[in-house]
Amino acid sequence: MAGHVVLSYQWAKQPLVKRTYDRLKESGWPAWMDVEDAASGSDSDVTAGGVEGAAIVCPFMTPAYQGSRSSRRELNCADGQGVTIVPVMVAKNWEASEWLGLLTAGLLWVDFRDAEKDEEHFDRCMKHLEAELMFVAGNLLAGETPLNQIKPSSETSRPRMVKAGRSFRHALTQLYIVQQEADGITVALHENPGDNRYWEEIRGTGCKYYRNLVYSGHLGFDPNGDTLHTKESPSGSEGWLLMVDERNQSHERAVIIKNKSSGKILAVQNGCLIGLSSYTEDCKWFLE
Repeated sequence: MAGHVVLSYQWAKQPLVKRTYDRLKESGWPAWMDVEDAASGSDSDVTAGGVEGAAIVCPFMTPAYQGSRSSRRELNCADGQGVTIVPVMVAKNWEASEWLGLLTAGLLWVDFRDAEKDEEHFDRCMKHLEAELMFVAGNLLAGETPLNQIKPSSETSRPRMVKAGRSFRHALTQLYIVQQEADGITVALHENPGDNRYWEEIRGTGCKYYRNLVYSGHLGFDPNGDTLHTKESPSGSEGWLLMVDERNQSHERAVIIKNKSSGKILAVQNGCLIGLSSYTEDCKWFLE
């Protein structure tokens, strides 16, 4: 199986990972898990066999995972082959460090910290994981057709899986960040946005750039005027850090958007987009 999703884990979390694997397979995702798909052989053979040809590897991060030699070998193997890493955070009140922190630095992890709480919460975690898998590499994945995309007239055909842009909805105001076509202010907030609310995520050096899918402007921040803008080509002020909002108590996927150059956190106050030096509830955004 090529173009698949590898679930990488430490054995203590095998029940949760097996549950995740089963759900992904039920939904048509080409998932791979050692106890289900690996041929017999040494640990190194299993590692190489799973990572070979993979599109994504999902490390289920815990202190035990970080301390596991086999987990380290598997993730290093994936990184060495250029496989996209989508971290899944399982441990509470803990941050990856050492080799795991280096490999996942700057990556947006999927929150599975309460996935084992109950079925409803597990369903929400799976929804967020599938959305991230589709975003980062949906167009590369091979295998079964997701059940919710199967057309009655063609049970065997596989629909084209498009890599979509990110959409940011402000948690308090419910307004979206959009690029406007008109001259003057090119970045604004809108309650009923169109496709211009989608921003393509481009990996930079220690940051990410966001290019509007409709008008192609790169989102930037001017600390002098405390305003947002767009540029045709990104430079320092267009670099961003996207992080999980660990203070979030909602059931949605909340993030913090921080400008790398200025260190300001993107927020909305009095109906305007601004940058703040420290976190408040005004800084919470939901990914869609």
